[in-house]
Parts: sequence; C-alpha cells; structure tokens
Amino acid sequence: MLRYTLQRLGWALLTLWVVVTLTFSLMHLIPGNPFAKEGNMPPGVFENLMKYYNLDQPLYVQYWLYLKSLLALDFGPSLKSSTITVNDYISEGFPVSLHLGLQALLIGVTLGIILGVIAALYHNRFPDYLSMILAIIGISVPNFILATVFINYVAVEWGWLPAATWGTWKHTILPSLALAAMPMAFIARLMRSSMLEVLSQDYIKTAKAKGLARNVVIIRHTLRNAILPVVTVLGIITANLVTGSFVIEHIFGIPGMGEMFVKGIFNRDYPVILGSTVFYSAILIFLIFLVDVMYTWIDPRIKVAGGSK
Repeated sequence: MLRYTLQRLGWALLTLWVVVTLTFSLMHLIPGNPFAKEGNMPPGVFENLMKYYNLDQPLYVQYWLYLKSLLALDFGPSLKSSTITVNDYISEGFPVSLHLGLQALLIGVTLGIILGVIAALYHNRFPDYLSMILAIIGISVPNFILATVFINYVAVEWGWLPAATWGTWKHTILPSLALAAMPMAFIARLMRSSMLEVLSQDYIKTAKAKGLARNVVIIRHTLRNAILPVVTVLGIITANLVTGSFVIEHIFGIPGMGEMFVKGIFNRDYPVILGSTVFYSAILIFLIFLVDVMYTWIDPRIKVAGGSK
C-alpha cells in the first residue's frame, strides 16, 4: 500500500505539472495583455506595471518564477488589485463553494441512490418510469435553466425562498438544488443499471433461497456491490461541485471560486486563472485517489497488486 501510495503521489505531481504548463502556455498564447482594458495608459505606467509583475521577462523566466512560487504555496498577486493576492481570493471563495458543493453533493447522491434503487426494485413498473423521467429531466435540462426557473417561480412568484446573494441557510437551497440535479440524475441511472445487474447474480438468488429477509438481501448483499460504479464517479462529481459552478454562482450572486475564476478570465488576470486551475486540479487528483482507497473499504476483494508485477 505504501508503494502504491508513493506511485500515485508521483503521478499526481506529474499531472499537476502538466496542468500548470498547459494552462500557462495557453494563457500566454492569447493576444493582448492584462492591462489592455485600462484605457489610455501612459507608456511609463504600463512599463512599470509590466516590470512589477515580471511580465516583461521572457516566458521561460516567468514560467520558472511561477513554479518557484507554487513550491512555496504562493499563487502570486492579483494583477487587478495591489492589496489582494490569489491566496486571499481562494481563502475567501473556497469555503463558500465548499459549503454549496457539499450540500449539493449530499442532495444529489442521496436522491440519486434512492431513485436508482427504487427504479431497480420496481423494474418496468410505475416507480421505475417515474424515477427515470426525473433522471432524464435532470440530465436534459441545463442547471442554469433550472436556476432561472427556481428564481422565477420559487423565489419571485411564490416568495418561498430568497432569489440570490449569500447569507442564511435559505440562500443555499435553490443553488444547491440546481447544482444537484445533474449528479442526481446521473447517479440514479447508474445505480439502476448496477442494481439490476447485481440482482440477477446467483449469490443474490441463493440469499433469497436461504430465506434471508428482503431488506437484508438488498442492503447487505445488493446495495454494497451495486454502489461501486457510483463510488468510481464520486471523486470527479465531488470536485466539480466543491470547487464551484461558474454559471450557478454567477446567476445567484454567490461569492465563490466560480465567480472568482470567471472574473479572472474576463480581466486576463493570469495569476487568478493559474491559481484557480491548479487548486481545482489538486482537489480533483486528491479525490480520485480517495476513491481508489474507498474501493478496498467497500469491497475487501479489491486489493492493491504487489510484488514485481
């Protein structure tokens, strides 16, 4: 397990380096400069700004300086603010995105598993059809459409919940539901297919023939094996939700990581774009690693291969 962990750590660092390199290269291929929107800036001021942020240096020098700052966990200063760094943006935006993402994840995973299990247990009957209709709606309708529908009817027409901004727990319900729709639908369909496959296995038929209670067969034998495909995609889904949804946070006026990233792109704020990308990639890689570890906990038959293989 230690050897496997070290190998995965090496691949994780290599993947992060590739992400940083590609993002840095693509960002500097875009024509223009970060201060193009400042209007008629005097040439002396422009040169001083370029020198202050090392943008007058060759690209390989800028790249090396950025790698050195990353090793110190310093994402650099924002090009649009002299008092706020990228680390400040992340420390302010990530807790908001984390709260919203975990709440949406809890809703999506819980409802997705429940709908998938119900659809499998009542295969080709009304509960199955109803669950799959909800899943199709969740997959087919984009979350920004759901967000506008929620705002128009639930918030404006009916006045049940606040429409936007970030404050009390009531402000989190509508964006969480809009974010949870897609993972809920995906997990429901995945769970249904997996449950149907497991229910057709011989050991399930044997457990039923031995006279085990229906709930015991479903929870202890069926659900535990059927949930493995869900665990596989859980890391990526969690990373997407936790690091913030650009559109949802923008629609609801939520000051999270998604809003920060969008503003960084519009402003050509190189450190903000790079910092957000690296931070997101690190979370994604870490969660994928946790998924691999969870596999051995859920199914003890899955072990890490050792020896010289």
